[in-house]
Amino acid sequence: MHAGVKSALASLWYVSDVATLGLMTEFYQQLRTAPIKAEALRQAQLAMLRGEVRLQDGYLVRSGKNQALPLPSELTARGDRNLSHPYYWAAFTMIGSPW
Repeated sequence: MHAGVKSALASLWYVSDVATLGLMTEFYQQLRTAPIKAEALRQAQLAMLRGEVRLQDGYLVRSGKNQALPLPSELTARGDRNLSHPYYWAAFTMIGSPW
């Protein structure tokens, strides 16, 4: 904010790198159609809560969107993971202008 940006997306506590990858991927997808950035974040968090964003068979899977992104080998070693627990997505907040 000090650098002059209109808004910033930040975590309030330490978060999982793999879960952050999932949240940010979904956030940027939602940003394409969301009217404001805060809504894109909310939709991404809801998608994670519903289990629509998860790690499965070495891919980041976005349910219902027929999209699976291959993960780097260092992330695939962590195995499948359901990212619906609030630990993975609740730390993120938007500060500044939501537009």
